[in-house]
Amino acid sequence: MLSKSIQMKFLNNKIALSLFVLLFSTGIAVAQEIIKENTVDTIKKVNTIKKQKIDGIIAKVGDYLILDSDIDKSYLEISSQGGSIKDITRCQILGKIMEDKLYAHQAVQDSLKVTDSEVKSMMEERLAYMVEQIGSMDKVVKYYKKNSEEDFRTYFFDVLKEQKLTSEMQKKIVEAVEITPEEVRNFFKKIPTADLPVFGAEMEVAQIVVTPKVSDVEKQKVIDKLNEFKKEVQAGESSFATKAVLYSQDPGSRATGGYYKMNRKTQFVKEFKEVAFSLQEGEISAPFETDFGYHIIYVEKIKGQDIELRHILLIPSVNSEDLKEAKEKIALIRKRIVDKEITFDKAAKTMSDEKETRTNGGALINPKTQDTRFELTKMDPTLYSQVSNLKDNEISLPLMDEDQSGKKKFKIITVTNRIDSHTADYAKDYIKIKDLALKEKQIKAIGKWFDDKIKDSYIKINGEYRDCTFTNNWLKK
Repeated sequence: MLSKSIQMKFLNNKIALSLFVLLFSTGIAVAQEIIKENTVDTIKKVNTIKKQKIDGIIAKVGDYLILDSDIDKSYLEISSQGGSIKDITRCQILGKIMEDKLYAHQAVQDSLKVTDSEVKSMMEERLAYMVEQIGSMDKVVKYYKKNSEEDFRTYFFDVLKEQKLTSEMQKKIVEAVEITPEEVRNFFKKIPTADLPVFGAEMEVAQIVVTPKVSDVEKQKVIDKLNEFKKEVQAGESSFATKAVLYSQDPGSRATGGYYKMNRKTQFVKEFKEVAFSLQEGEISAPFETDFGYHIIYVEKIKGQDIELRHILLIPSVNSEDLKEAKEKIALIRKRIVDKEITFDKAAKTMSDEKETRTNGGALINPKTQDTRFELTKMDPTLYSQVSNLKDNEISLPLMDEDQSGKKKFKIITVTNRIDSHTADYAKDYIKIKDLALKEKQIKAIGKWFDDKIKDSYIKINGEYRDCTFTNNWLKK
């Protein structure tokens, strides 16, 4: 029953969600320390009502110890991120922390691979974000009450490694969970009519994109620049990572020196993967082109099917004449559609420069759901502002978009379908219902996993926390 099974589990997810955002976003991470057995377990602190309180070990999961202050840290982190702690109890926080510890503990037991280079890459990316938000590395160190940057980096490395272990264990549990159409149908039939979910208003959107053409002169400029970088790195005059930090126009990897880890299943464009897998360890590619611009790749390590690499992306400049020509082209396409010389669908298939949408008549795919519907309340604010005032079958005026790397393009947009807020319908909302059914099955798989692992793992809870009522059977009653 949807309202019972999902709501009960997701009651704790009110806490889980708050902590998950903190743990896995690029913002400030929850600080849970791994403490050795011989660590003195009584440190003094002042609690929120200014009374002295002994901070001791309140629980142990496998090799991980949990301090009373870890709960206070979690409260502070949730509050600092704007979350509400009004209805969250210390027992609920402890339960969530213990879940994460058990995930990490079992990941180690199962020998799930989390390399130091992966963790260092995560750390550099998050540190760059934290410094940007707080103002300086000194302020970050002070925020975490560490004595030095080195002390903080050592501490933060352990925090992130535990988070990564937790994440990998979670993925391992749910990745094998699949659901059949019959299971989806049975799931939907079991929901009482009064409890059927209500889905918000949605729309389907299509677009036609014209990308300004880049001159051969500008293309050669970036090719020459990339060859220059390659030559300097090979001569030992600079490191590849330094060049990437200073010059790469890839916002996703610039802060980490262009670092990526990939295998043949990783979602990279075909041209990039072909070059990456053609290189030997320590080799730097010649400049090559993708839809994103021009790249060079340096392969740092090859481990079985995995490659650890760095790359630099440069995007050729577009001059004002190229921009003007692109704008005029998109305006002409719009006029032809408005004058009914050609349909939007056919114009997208024959004239759009965007490969991802061209074959579907320009239809946009929702990256969160992988279907064509966008719920208005969850739509990207920029996209919503572009389509919210459009009437049925109206074509927007030419719009200029600029991505994070500075690449410009012109587009026209139309709303192809509107779906009003409605009670779930099996035929119309199959994808959403399937997602709900899959989530329930995943929850059950996770619940069974916890039942099994708690029985087989060393779990100890001390003091007043033994009186808590937990979702999981931590007390092994």
